[in-house]
Amino acid sequence: MAAREYGQFCGLARALETVGERWTLLIVRNLLSGAQRYTDLRTGLPAIPTNILSARLKQLEESGLVLRRALPRPERAVVYELTDHGRDLEPALIALGRWGARTMSEPRPGEVVTPESVAMAFRTSFRPEAARGVTAGYEVRMGFTLRVDVTEGALAVGIGPHPAPDLVIERGPEDGLRRLLTGAASPDQALAQGDVRVQGDPALLRRFTELFRL
Repeated sequence: MAAREYGQFCGLARALETVGERWTLLIVRNLLSGAQRYTDLRTGLPAIPTNILSARLKQLEESGLVLRRALPRPERAVVYELTDHGRDLEPALIALGRWGARTMSEPRPGEVVTPESVAMAFRTSFRPEAARGVTAGYEVRMGFTLRVDVTEGALAVGIGPHPAPDLVIERGPEDGLRRLLTGAASPDQALAQGDVRVQGDPALLRRFTELFRL
């Protein structure tokens, strides 16, 4: 797949030959949330040229990181999903996301917030040490909907409604959820100020802020 070779016998160099091209890791990031159609990937990466998306998907398939398959009837759609080899990139993406988040404050002009980028934010802000022995399901609504499951310390994040959430969290103002997760507002303050609204036991909101901290 490599578009360039670095000429070094090094694992990092070999990895960059495989996933170092522009847009590649963001495609992998989006597929961490589950299988997606080509049109889903275009929607989640609105600035990517269509020829680049097609080329990157082909390269990822050839490298064994992505699998293309047809959905059974009546869907009649082709989706792309990560292989086990591709999903092995998740810890590296989380580490890179945490590193990059240090320089973030507010979105720059023209930057968009997508379901996949917020799903990645949950992965990078997850605190495994606070999740030991915890099993809880959350549905987060913020113009789009994410399902967040913590099962005995392990995290799974997907796009779409949760089938049986323990707590539904709905964002109020645009920065409401961010204020909660950065600690700018306590759970009680966030509820009182309308930063977030909940359906379910409000006490579960405190556990949520213990599990995720931006």
